[in-house]
Amino acid sequence: MNKAETTTSQMMGKLTATEKTDTTFFDDLKSLVKMGIVNSNLITAFAGFWLALHFTGSSFMENWGIFLLTMAGTALVIAGGCILNNWYDVDIDPVMTRTKNRPTVTGNIPLNQVLALGIASTAAGIIMLLFTTLEAAVLGFLGWFIYVVLYTMWSKRRYTLNTVVGSFSGAIPPLIGWAAVDPELHMAAIVLFLIMFIWQTPHFLALAMKKCKEYKAAGIPMLPVVHGFAFTKRQMVVYTACLLPLPFYLASLGTTFIVIATLLNVGWLALGIGGFFMKNDLKWANLMFIYSLNYLTIIFLLMVIVTFEFPFS
Repeated sequence: MNKAETTTSQMMGKLTATEKTDTTFFDDLKSLVKMGIVNSNLITAFAGFWLALHFTGSSFMENWGIFLLTMAGTALVIAGGCILNNWYDVDIDPVMTRTKNRPTVTGNIPLNQVLALGIASTAAGIIMLLFTTLEAAVLGFLGWFIYVVLYTMWSKRRYTLNTVVGSFSGAIPPLIGWAAVDPELHMAAIVLFLIMFIWQTPHFLALAMKKCKEYKAAGIPMLPVVHGFAFTKRQMVVYTACLLPLPFYLASLGTTFIVIATLLNVGWLALGIGGFFMKNDLKWANLMFIYSLNYLTIIFLLMVIVTFEFPFS
């Protein structure tokens, strides 16, 4: 903590007053909690919750209170983890363009307040999840622990497998949503976990390729930094190929889901293979990154749409 504060003080001397106050508190807060990550994970948590209702024959309206606690608790736990990630990474964030304006770097929010906010958010989220099921709270804590301790503090700066470690954390939200309804996880819940776990590697490696120079400058051993683009591209294709069989384990969701999900998987794999024939690796990485974002949104919303029953019963 003292080292981080010293680093921040040194950086603050290089910042102008305009840079320190250029953003509103709301903007700083959104940056601190990483709203994009929170929102994307809430989509998967909602899908897990919804499918648990579907497979157990439960009513959404009768579980409205549990739903609110699950979504709020999950959001707070994820936000708490992201806040603590920013707090810990304050020494390397100034090096990267996409992180150099975070309030922990600019000093808009003092580090001691960031630490307190991260702990408070996490605790509040776990308590909310305890009001659903014990299993949901345990899963929430497990996801937080993997992200904050095993990823941020241990593997991120040491190993190229940091992406895989972080993927375990990112795959837990749908399990939280499911466990809040049904503590005995169904095979479908495991498939949701696998989709999220596998999806994250090509998604984040595409980002790592785009930001390769920045990761190298920050001393983070991302796969493209250590082993180069060619090796990274092969890994991404392997992971996208692993998604191909998963929709068939959710055959009970119907033909529409299987067909669309399979087309999404084949399209992503085709784009991945196409990378071996494109000369511009960064352009290809950007296409893979954009596709991954659309893939995640479409496939999880599709799960909800094909199981939608009015009026939520």
